[in-house]
Amino acid sequence: MEEKEKFLSNTCSFVNVKPIMMDLPYPPTQVREKNPMHANLLSMDYCGSVSEMSAVTQYINNENRLSCEKCSLAKTILGIAMAEMIHLQKLGELIFLLGGSIDFIARQNNGRRRMWTPEYLVIPTDASKMLIADIESEKSAIQQYRMHIKMIQDDQVNSVLARIIQDEEYHIMLLQMLLKEL
Repeated sequence: MEEKEKFLSNTCSFVNVKPIMMDLPYPPTQVREKNPMHANLLSMDYCGSVSEMSAVTQYINNENRLSCEKCSLAKTILGIAMAEMIHLQKLGELIFLLGGSIDFIARQNNGRRRMWTPEYLVIPTDASKMLIADIESEKSAIQQYRMHIKMIQDDQVNSVLARIIQDEEYHIMLLQMLLKEL
């Protein structure tokens, strides 16, 4: 009798997972005029230590580590990551329109530059600590966006940032609910 080979596999299907975000349109991605200082501020939101690049990477890492054991949670985390990818894309467009560079280097207006690194990530080992880290990252992002809105003198840019904040607030609410369910 022939013995069948056994394989370990992930049975969690990610087909039909969609971005998890507020059901509201984004304002047009446009700027009043080129402004390299505003582009530099957005580069920190794009790829700084508190950034959409960090959020996407942290969420994808968490999703990968959860998918075999907590499929439903992993799907939600992937949906949030997809929304963060949209934020990353919107910021990239704004940086380009403002005359900045899109090269994974966060530029501060004092001339300091730092390339994005995975050292920015928080990678806990259990699901509850992952969710807590994700909630804290979302709160930090909101705080940074609000600070940048005060500094940027372009209502077109600020309307996109305000819309991104709405998604981030929604993510916090969702993550807090998931944390309670663990």
